[in-house]
Amino acid sequence: MFTYSFAKYKSYYKDNLILALPIVLSQLGHTLVHMADGMIVGHFAGTVQLAAVSLVNSLFMLILVLGLGISYGLTPLIAQANGSKNKEECGHLLSNSLLINAVTSFILYGLVLLVYYKVIDHLGQSPDVVLHAKPYLQFMGISIFPLMIFQAFKQFTEGLGFTKQAMMVSIWGNVINVILGIIFVRGMFGIAPMGVSGVGLSTLIDRILMAIAMGTYVFNSKNFKTYLSEFKLFSFDFSRIKKIAKLGAPVAMQYSFEISAFSGAGILIGTIGKVEQAAHFTALSLAAFTYMLATGIANAATIKTGNNFGSKNFGSLRLSAIASYHIVIVFMSATAILFMLANNLLPYIYTSDQTVITIAAQLLILAGFFQLFDGTQAVGLGVLRGLGDVNMPTFITFLSYWVIGIPVGYLLGFEFGMGVEGIWYGLTFGLLTASILLFIRFQNRTKKLAAEKTELHQV
Repeated sequence: MFTYSFAKYKSYYKDNLILALPIVLSQLGHTLVHMADGMIVGHFAGTVQLAAVSLVNSLFMLILVLGLGISYGLTPLIAQANGSKNKEECGHLLSNSLLINAVTSFILYGLVLLVYYKVIDHLGQSPDVVLHAKPYLQFMGISIFPLMIFQAFKQFTEGLGFTKQAMMVSIWGNVINVILGIIFVRGMFGIAPMGVSGVGLSTLIDRILMAIAMGTYVFNSKNFKTYLSEFKLFSFDFSRIKKIAKLGAPVAMQYSFEISAFSGAGILIGTIGKVEQAAHFTALSLAAFTYMLATGIANAATIKTGNNFGSKNFGSLRLSAIASYHIVIVFMSATAILFMLANNLLPYIYTSDQTVITIAAQLLILAGFFQLFDGTQAVGLGVLRGLGDVNMPTFITFLSYWVIGIPVGYLLGFEFGMGVEGIWYGLTFGLLTASILLFIRFQNRTKKLAAEKTELHQV
């Protein structure tokens, strides 16, 4: 039985992994920026500054994922157009995606300013933490503009199956970010020590260079000549804008409901204390690292699903999707074991503060438990996105994280006195709910598509 099942999925495992691995590495770029910022600040500036990075990331990640979600609306449309051999449409979609991402950048920066001037002082956080957080938040807000331009080119190339260039740009961008971050934070080569502001400035420079590199690649590579034959920078079409936004906006909401739940948890934990907040950031950053790996697998599933959906190959669509579920389960099981076995060692990546390490080590045990749920819900969203099914999954994410996850976490953490761990138990329960409901949705949608095709052939 096992041999038969493996043979049935073997080619899909290979194809999906070949597509997914570069996406996984490029997806890590977003998380590695924040991880690197935390590591540099934690080791060279101290616990208060690390708590400031945690606070900003809790707030900024919610804003960031709105932008990332909007940009992801391009990928399934590119994959579907390519699957149906409509290459010229890809160029039209790219020009309209650049407009949407540019407009989104201004809106998101407006939200950053709102947080900076109206919100951050009223969250019950330590005043010294807020003082260090504000300049870092400003730099992160400005970095949204080049990041969204980078995303337009990245999602365009990945939708066509060209995934390695974005991976390389992300890797080199993070190398530059780390080098500049250390120089700016410590104050080297005649530069005055900048503290937390230093990692903000390094992130901004990194994202500007990434946008330039990705745009240069797209417009100069022979791989995209036929796809860009109809591309015009200022050629906008409302129907295409609406099509991209119709997919991108719900995807943005899906990400925001999950990330905002973790951000909300971070703010709740910040009211307990700055040491607990630093521990939360340490454990969550490691969990976010593996989550971004899972979203890389999920994005590959979106592309494969979109290709098969565009060519109406529903049998391969279902087999490919299930293979993606298998891959993410194996991978997240491995990371769960790592978190549980090395829970006392991994926090040293960020800090040497023993109190922070003790709390973070306990949270990594819980992170190990929710790894499987986090990975499978990510793939579920990715597959459904490839089908163009985004509205019901958006409701499922809201239900899972804000109707179930956060209320349960608050109840356990504060009413039952379980503190930080209670809040994390609530998040785990929310992830479990999402993974189950999204898998049921996937099963129903793909079986319905197969049945409709069978009926069509019979007619």
